Amino acid sequence: MVESETSPPSSSPHHNKHQSLVLKSAICSRVLLLALTTLFRTLLSPYDTSASINPPCLSAPNATLSSHPSPLQNAVVWDSVYFLRIAQCGYEYEQSFAFLPLLPLSARSLFSFLSPFLPPTSLFVLSAYVINNLAFVLAALYFHRLSLALLNHPQTALRAAVLFCFNPASVFYSSIYTESLYALACFAGMYHFVSGGNNLAVLFFALSACARSNGVLNAGYLCFQTMHRAYHALFRRNRVSLALQIVIVGALRSACIFAPFIAFQAYGYYNMCVGRSPEEIRPWCKARIPLLYNYIQSHYWGVGFLRYFQLKQLPNFLLASPILSLALCSVVYYAKSRPENFFSLGFLTPMEEKSCGLVFLSDDISRSKEARNVEKSSVRVEEHSNLRRRKNVIKGDVANVAIESEPALWSGYLSASVLPFVLHLGFMACTTFFVMHVQVATRFLSASPPLYWFASYIMAYHAKGFRWGFIIWAYSIAYIFLGSLLFSNFYPFT
Repeated sequence: MVESETSPPSSSPHHNKHQSLVLKSAICSRVLLLALTTLFRTLLSPYDTSASINPPCLSAPNATLSSHPSPLQNAVVWDSVYFLRIAQCGYEYEQSFAFLPLLPLSARSLFSFLSPFLPPTSLFVLSAYVINNLAFVLAALYFHRLSLALLNHPQTALRAAVLFCFNPASVFYSSIYTESLYALACFAGMYHFVSGGNNLAVLFFALSACARSNGVLNAGYLCFQTMHRAYHALFRRNRVSLALQIVIVGALRSACIFAPFIAFQAYGYYNMCVGRSPEEIRPWCKARIPLLYNYIQSHYWGVGFLRYFQLKQLPNFLLASPILSLALCSVVYYAKSRPENFFSLGFLTPMEEKSCGLVFLSDDISRSKEARNVEKSSVRVEEHSNLRRRKNVIKGDVANVAIESEPALWSGYLSASVLPFVLHLGFMACTTFFVMHVQVATRFLSASPPLYWFASYIMAYHAKGFRWGFIIWAYSIAYIFLGSLLFSNFYPFT
């Protein structure tokens, strides 16, 4: 189906049907995850039962937060204990500053609107669950809109969104973790970024930095855009003043994304260092640049370059190997397919592709008539490619089933517009493998769009798409069941 030139793609019945499918998939996946975690929590005994112990806040030592653990409190495991404690009592201990404030503040804000008949602790738990599951549904819708706007392939965008709804880290998106809020902020920021709404993009990216520390890396999208726009203004239009203006605006926008994380570090310094006696001052307070977050990660969790490369950690590397392999394949395939575009950071993109590739040169290109014409062309290319593949399969000529037709105008996963997202994924995957606890890779990379775009792409256009589709879905389903079983009962899982 090809939309008319006068009607935007978002208003077509085709788009509305896909959006409805994404909404249903997101809701069904959350119901499934909550049902599985409840079932496994009921059938099995937790490995660690200390999570239900909730002593009074240091600021109110005489108050009792919970006298008897409730079913809701029993669902609080692993990092959820920290987030719940922060929501109730604030930042009391040094190590609690490793958990950023967006989720605790959101849960505390919703707390006052819920029924007064539940114990306070259960209300905080319920608030966090409502926020995270609602945020996941909104994140899925935003991701579908982002995929549709960037890839210009309705079917690919739909498959990618459904894959996200049932991603391997799904158990964390329905728990008291930051994954849902972070994904919502990231996808919303990315969508507004590619749609030309840079100010809204900055706002959402700043919120992502309030949820997770790696949210500051989203400033890279603005830096990428600034680099291309400044280059265009300086070398293509010979306007030095315009290039300087672009650089200044880009720097200010990037600073706004870093601001929440820096402000939180300053808050930690004020609470942990200011007004303390010399005997109480922690070592990081005396550093030239006192970064509490880095100290906590290194001192309490042993995070550092190659510090996790130990023989006893081999099972954790195996646990993370599927998502890291998918990330590696996503980056390598793009680099091999578009070497000039990849290694030149987009500066050697063919001129005829800039209308759809370098959306970073214009603040409103995705709403232009030219962009809509590109989408119409991409839909025709996809329909023609699918028809050729079906004919070849019917004839039994599997060897001639093309991986993807190569039109003069690159589109879909291999378009130039996808480049900054691929670079972002590559940097995060390397950081996870060499610096972090590698087992967190499954959830750490789960909000990276290229993973789902690439998976959707090879499932549809690769000669062995059916086999790849089976492997990808089997991996996702296995990790959903494994995560629901282990994580809900306080056993190690990513």
